[in-house]
Amino acid sequence: MKSIHGIMLCTLGLSLTVGAQAADINNWPIKYTTSDGTEWSLYGNYQYDMTDVRHSNAIEDSSTNRRKEFGFTVRKKGEWDAIVYFDFQSKLWLDAYWRVDSKWLFGEDYGKFRFGYSKMPVGFEGVTVSRADSFIELALPLGAFYETRRTGVDWALERPQYLINVGYYFGQDLQGDNHGTTTAARVAWTPLKAEGNVVHLGVSASLERPQGSTDGRDVYHPPAARWRARPEDGLTDVRLVDTGTLSHVDSNRRLGLEGLWIHGPLSVQGEYLQAHTERSEGLPSYAADGYYVFGSYVLTGESRPYAAGNVNNLKPRNLWGAVELLVRYSSLDLDHGTVHGGREHDLTFGANWYLTQHLKFQANYVQVHATRLGKRQDPDIMELRAQVYF
Repeated sequence: MKSIHGIMLCTLGLSLTVGAQAADINNWPIKYTTSDGTEWSLYGNYQYDMTDVRHSNAIEDSSTNRRKEFGFTVRKKGEWDAIVYFDFQSKLWLDAYWRVDSKWLFGEDYGKFRFGYSKMPVGFEGVTVSRADSFIELALPLGAFYETRRTGVDWALERPQYLINVGYYFGQDLQGDNHGTTTAARVAWTPLKAEGNVVHLGVSASLERPQGSTDGRDVYHPPAARWRARPEDGLTDVRLVDTGTLSHVDSNRRLGLEGLWIHGPLSVQGEYLQAHTERSEGLPSYAADGYYVFGSYVLTGESRPYAAGNVNNLKPRNLWGAVELLVRYSSLDLDHGTVHGGREHDLTFGANWYLTQHLKFQANYVQVHATRLGKRQDPDIMELRAQVYF
């Protein structure tokens, strides 16, 4: 608990210092525009996390850097934009793509075309940028099923009352893993899309066909899948629910249903996710699912920003920032047939303090309830995060 008290004191001290200068700190010199209108911007996200775990012999307390993301974007408004982004903490490539506006190419707006390495569209919370997560960690079903990023091409079309995103991903990730192809699509209906007044209802699906690999000893390993999730604690490698490796995989299908309602300071968001694995060699197929729902209320009156089918961080309207209270329930079921992956449901209480447009502090209290192979585990996890983003 000493580490928790320490970060709370540091947070208070920093807030008192920065709060008095909030108006100035929102205007960071991170952009430069050339004479032809090309805009260059730095893009970064630093997060430091601490966890305090009770009632568990498997999950340990921890404190470390969670993310050290840094990159840059280049944009020619109305024509194209590009981004290169890397996480120096996990040593993983993030977004690296070039996106073109069709109106610049054809004179008519047929949407935007993206080429390169980007997130997959199945999973609302997963598509949200990491610096704008409402909770410190993603909900259970996202941790288990989200496919993260792949190399490919996609097309996105947004209109006042709907959006469409279709992609074909033919390359492995930039770490050299996840061989195979994925076809994915996301469609959402947005009958209300004004500031502080949003309704978003969507469906998404993907078909992944993984490929096997040959190791350095020239031994072939058939394609495999493994579905598992951390207990909404990103600083541990422990998974309380885990299918183990499913061998001889022919395909993985994912399905998502998502919803978002924003009404002034009040917001409700949820989604249902399903994964289905088809196997060869006469092995049985496998299916799993999960869902979450959460509510958010901003005590200081701001509304969660929404644009292009996604949400972003709050923008404080006063000197002392914006304060948001949240509660989330998530559930994951990995038991199917002879595969005993386990079941878990978590209840998370959260509070976010957006001190400025670049400083954010988060606190989560997670009550975990997991059962696998007749063994039940019920840890409680306290999480704190200090974040700088631009």
